[in-house]
Amino acid sequence: MQLSSGLSGKEVAERMLHDNGIYDVKVMSTEGQLTDHYNPSDRTVNLSTDVYYSRSVAAAAVAAHECGHAVQHAKSYTWLNLRSTMVPVVSISSNLLQWVLLLGVMLLVFSVTPIVLAIGVVGLALVTVFSIITLPVEFDASNRALAWLKNNSGVMQTQEENAQAKDALWWAAMTYVVAAVGALANLLYYASMLFGRDRD
Repeated sequence: MQLSSGLSGKEVAERMLHDNGIYDVKVMSTEGQLTDHYNPSDRTVNLSTDVYYSRSVAAAAVAAHECGHAVQHAKSYTWLNLRSTMVPVVSISSNLLQWVLLLGVMLLVFSVTPIVLAIGVVGLALVTVFSIITLPVEFDASNRALAWLKNNSGVMQTQEENAQAKDALWWAAMTYVVAAVGALANLLYYASMLFGRDRD
């Protein structure tokens, strides 16, 4: 559905940033699909090409959501700060985790040592905590986006547009819920393998 205001994702993002008194964050186009993100280290809102140039309701919702993260950063939102602190550790853990778990399970099967699997479980716990912390960050960014879109008639001019934006952001948020549930299930699986071995 096209925006009745005719604004592009880039224009929506810039307007939301300025309305929140943020002038030192750049809105940039990035290649690929689903590559939209806010980068706190270089203070950029990065929108995929489709979102950057599109004049649809969905693009406006995504652009406003990413700006919601910029607003969180400007206001030192606690959960965003905590997540940002964890990023380097979780990135390293995620890259090595599958190999550590594979080796850990193999060593466990041959009754060599549970230590490697225990290290893998600790890494999984970090990833799970990160996934859970991500939830309030994403929901809050969406709430900020929706509140701004609703109160800014120059962007979305009909109730239908606002309802469609809300639906788009809701389903996007559900992907983070699914990821968190998946991470927790994965953690419980390997933890039960580790502690079940200890009981044996």
